[in-house]
Amino acid sequence: MNDCDPSATTAHSMTLTMTAPKPRARAPLVALLCGLTLAFAHAAEINNGDTPPEVGGPVRLTTSRTQNDSNSGSASNRIRSGTAAKEHSKRRYKPGEFELYVNGLMGWEPAPPPIPGQEPEEKELLILRLGAELMNETNSEFGSKFSSEESNFSATDTERQIPPDYRIGVGDELQISIWGAVDADLRLTVDRGGRIVIPRVGPVLVAGVRYADLDSVISARVGQVFRNFQLSASLGRLRGIRIYVTGFTPRPGAYTVSSLSTVVSALMKAGGPSAAGSFRQIELRRENKILSQFDMYDLLLKGNKSADIALQAEDVVHIGPVGPQVAILGSVNKPVIAELKPNETVADVLAMAGGFSPVADRSRLTLERLSERNDRRVVELGLPAESGQRLSNGDVLRIFSSVNATLPQYKQFKRVRIEGEVARPGEYILPPSSSIIDLIRTAGGLTPQAYIFGTEFTRESVRVAQQENYERALRDLETEFTRNGLTQKALSADQAATQATRASGSIRLIERLRAVKPTGRIVLQLRMAETSLPDIAVEEGDHLLIPARPTTVGVFGSVFNGGSYLLKDGASVDDIVRLAGGPTRNADTDSIFVLRANGSVVSARQSNSGWLSFNTALSTLPALPGDTVFVPEELNKTSFGQEAKEWTQILYQFGLGAAALHTLKN
Repeated sequence: MNDCDPSATTAHSMTLTMTAPKPRARAPLVALLCGLTLAFAHAAEINNGDTPPEVGGPVRLTTSRTQNDSNSGSASNRIRSGTAAKEHSKRRYKPGEFELYVNGLMGWEPAPPPIPGQEPEEKELLILRLGAELMNETNSEFGSKFSSEESNFSATDTERQIPPDYRIGVGDELQISIWGAVDADLRLTVDRGGRIVIPRVGPVLVAGVRYADLDSVISARVGQVFRNFQLSASLGRLRGIRIYVTGFTPRPGAYTVSSLSTVVSALMKAGGPSAAGSFRQIELRRENKILSQFDMYDLLLKGNKSADIALQAEDVVHIGPVGPQVAILGSVNKPVIAELKPNETVADVLAMAGGFSPVADRSRLTLERLSERNDRRVVELGLPAESGQRLSNGDVLRIFSSVNATLPQYKQFKRVRIEGEVARPGEYILPPSSSIIDLIRTAGGLTPQAYIFGTEFTRESVRVAQQENYERALRDLETEFTRNGLTQKALSADQAATQATRASGSIRLIERLRAVKPTGRIVLQLRMAETSLPDIAVEEGDHLLIPARPTTVGVFGSVFNGGSYLLKDGASVDDIVRLAGGPTRNADTDSIFVLRANGSVVSARQSNSGWLSFNTALSTLPALPGDTVFVPEELNKTSFGQEAKEWTQILYQFGLGAAALHTLKN
């Protein structure tokens, strides 16, 4: 039984459990001790400013106000550190010369020089070093560096689960919860002596204790004072340790990191290797000895994190100089610039790039050696026979695409389109040796309304050639107009105005001609009586249009009423022009031409008997369905007044010359 009455205790009083009955002679002494204990507890309660709980509850253990203030100060330090971290701006990766050279091979160009007063433009690289995206795109989480112990820790460290073999150290914050006969919720920091102080219990040495053993160590110490309780201890805020990152890194120096940080955490803190730094020669040095060598490629390519060990205070992470570099471009899953170790081959670099893409030509690749730039620079390697060839610094590998490679025409399947008067218009894939006849047969044949004479057959390769020739002709025409404008001299203001108007008209004409795009049509030279198309082989992208038989003929140009007119049997081109009102006064009747439905052109200058006609030179040429007659306007036609004025000036100049000769003779 207890010597002190439990009903007289408070939440801060200590419950003493006795294991053996006490003699009656000692009862007054025990009562005196219990009273003193209650008095001291009550005084401590008043000094701490705590409100006593109900009488008869469990013992309540609280920390001092000094400890709470220390914790709040630590929290404010963390807030300040986090604010400083957010104010840290991004640092961009600065590529090396080889990286710029490889990106130049891909068509990348650096940004132009910045305009004074404006921020410089940044252009993303097309090809990066393997690992540069992870290490050098730093943000506020990894970018801040502080010399004090108040440095912010990265979320990847503070949110990690504490491993069982983690050793408690000075500066760690412990969260201790006790319930049962004792009620406590404590946040205690390990002091420089490696201890924590639990109220009513005293100091507990925890430095060097494994995290897995923390509950048992603290429970054993609390059990020396109390009984009938349960305890749970965990880690709150972790201590900071100072480590050093040296070598080829953008930001070498001392860093304060979490006690859970590893080699990768330190690398990210410093921005990783610079353009001159190695991803594969990273050393962890402890007490002036090389503890381990870390290869970042093992983590990036294989997921092997075994060499990423935890750091301790005063550790040094040293980044060595970059090793030999090669680039792999083309049809791979990830074109990259990779760093080599001795004896690595083409197959190893292909693995670093993720292997071939689905459209890659797996039978060959090209190898460009910068070391042979004065001789043969590019060689072709056969795969897989030469996949074991070793590479050297500066090599560039290119993988071909089997999709972009163009097969010979006789091996290609053709994608062609047919429209108009066929049974099943649409797009078809034909065997390599197919022709127009096969295309029509595949589309179900012609309908009764098919107008074979008016068939339009266009080809993409022909369109490209026509466009090139058309642009060349326009350039020649523009040059000719410019030359004529520079060589002609105006003798009067009227001539100057006329030349200016003519030059303006020439410019407008060139602009309108540039808006016209060739269609790529191939004239099949069909005759009106033909009932089938020529047996021409088709190509990729061909388009065949077979229209219905038209019943009209179009007349346009310098006529009184241009439009489409119903065609009558036996009508000539001259008859169709008369239906449009005939040529106007400014029409050039000697240059009338007819565009046939089959794509051919017939002009008045080709007709031998045209000069006997009444209005045009095409009176004997029969009009066909789908014809388009164009009557051009005479461009160089002058009025009678203009011609009389020019002759008057000529005669006037001739008279002045004759008078001058007569004067000289006299």
